[in-house]
Amino acid sequence: MSSSGPPDQTVFFTDRDLGKQFPEILAKAGIAVRRHADLFPPDCPHEQWLSYVGTQGWVAITHDARIRYKPNEKKAVIDNKLRLLVIVGRAPLAALAQNFVATILPIEALVAVHAAPWIAKVYKPPADADPGASGSVSMWLKPE
Repeated sequence: MSSSGPPDQTVFFTDRDLGKQFPEILAKAGIAVRRHADLFPPDCPHEQWLSYVGTQGWVAITHDARIRYKPNEKKAVIDNKLRLLVIVGRAPLAALAQNFVATILPIEALVAVHAAPWIAKVYKPPADADPGASGSVSMWLKPE
């Protein structure tokens, strides 16, 4: 399940909490993705994978909004110059993945403009939006 893509393509790493279907949907859409399960045991401490992903220059994706509030995990993001996207919203993981795919252009724009480290949120589009509409992405934590 490893799709590396062209050398200049952003590689996204999906946290364990996003399961198998989320990264599969991204890969099918042509997004370069690496899964937690392919690299780490299920009980791997967050600090370990956050550090590894940061050193690889990948962009991490999680559904765990608490990372920002856990001092050791926030420190791992900052110390390892990690770019972290937090998927916001309650919906089936497949729907969240489809929103990620629909929102890839704004996500790529944010990744291109902001140097690491940072944490940003990816939101679903409003409930009354057209099917397949893009969600939004916004900076949540950008240490100086």
